[in-house]
Amino acid sequence: MIRKTFALGMVLLLAGVLSAQDSKTVKLTGLVIDNACASGAHGDAAKTAEKAKGHPVSCALMPDCEKSGYSLIAGDKMYKLDDAGNKSVVETLKSTKSKKGLMVMAEGTIEGDTLRVTKLSEVTEDKAGR
Repeated sequence: MIRKTFALGMVLLLAGVLSAQDSKTVKLTGLVIDNACASGAHGDAAKTAEKAKGHPVSCALMPDCEKSGYSLIAGDKMYKLDDAGNKSVVETLKSTKSKKGLMVMAEGTIEGDTLRVTKLSEVTEDKAGR
């Protein structure tokens, strides 16, 4: 009985350690695009990034586009944003002076292809060092 309890405890401990490793905090910088407009690139992050560079802020704020949620293209990967990330993107889109190609820095954890956002801020030319 004690061995079974010990073995079960070890399995649970190992599962907890592995779970904690999966939820490591990341910082990603990239372009934001709404999922409705991103869908035409069929999951190709490079094509979607090119599209996002010229994507108008006014389009991303249209009701259908906002309702579809947003994705962050960072490097050669595309991450769908969670509800908190979507809310932060809408706030950023409404306050940005940019007309197209919204660049942000996001912090959070990655779960599959979703970025669970804890912090999101616009990267302007001043902040990017350009």
